[in-house]
Amino acid sequence: MASSLHFWDHSILPPVLDRVMARSMFGRLRAKATAPAFGRVLEIGIGSGLNLGYYPRSLESVIGVDPSMPLLRRAHRRAAWMAFPVHLRQGRAENLPIADQSVDVAVSTWTLCSVDDPERALAELRRVLRPGGLLCYCEHGLCPDPATA
Repeated sequence: MASSLHFWDHSILPPVLDRVMARSMFGRLRAKATAPAFGRVLEIGIGSGLNLGYYPRSLESVIGVDPSMPLLRRAHRRAAWMAFPVHLRQGRAENLPIADQSVDVAVSTWTLCSVDDPERALAELRRVLRPGGLLCYCEHGLCPDPATA
């Protein structure tokens, strides 16, 4: 069972997520969520880096954090084309590998539904944001099916 789960997590899920989340309906929402970004940005749940192309080109840098190495490898390929430096780190939103008050903007798109402890993740975002920093996010509702939720 463990090997089939590994195969799913490393070979099936990353390209499926990438393809589904790259749809144009999400692009409009990505553009809206990332438009206010400035300076040094932290994106939790960066996944395959689909937001990268929507950020203003004038950013100082983006730090992307995600627990999935297969998705981070995809993000690395996208990051190579950006006008600003992109630093990718494996990690979880509930325990960010980022210094206190070190980012101007935190971005989370369709991420808080997938973290183990959303309250802890939000506390971490508050910790790393500079005073007066900005949180930009896009989320969806909880599925009414308890098995899916």
